[in-house]
Amino acid sequence: MQRGSDRLSVHRDDEMKHELQGLLRSGHPTRTEEWNDPEPTAEDDPEVMYGPVTPSRGPTVLETLRLELARNLTRGTFPASPRELARALRRRNAPDALVERLEGLPASARFGNVQELAQALTGSGQSGPGGRPERA
Repeated sequence: MQRGSDRLSVHRDDEMKHELQGLLRSGHPTRTEEWNDPEPTAEDDPEVMYGPVTPSRGPTVLETLRLELARNLTRGTFPASPRELARALRRRNAPDALVERLEGLPASARFGNVQELAQALTGSGQSGPGGRPERA
């Protein structure tokens, strides 16, 4: 005798196994109802490999770099200088190319978050004192 909190009875369980038997043996959907089959990807479907997809554009260099930095740095790392950030990246086994780019920044700069750091590394936005972008 089986005790427990099964959601299905033994009879319903056997019924479901019988329904799925064809799918499990063949490796492809066997139902005659077309609406029940999973839809294959179309040729013109957008690529979703690099994160959220927005209409008519892929990720920019800034977005890709910001994502890579965010994977390797935490909020507690900031504010910090390029030297401190490079040390934190090495501890987290970040790619060498990323660490080398960071070491090329001026030692006197300070960054308050990943966005400021990514902008400084890509050269987008004018950097003000302390590595922060100037606002017009």
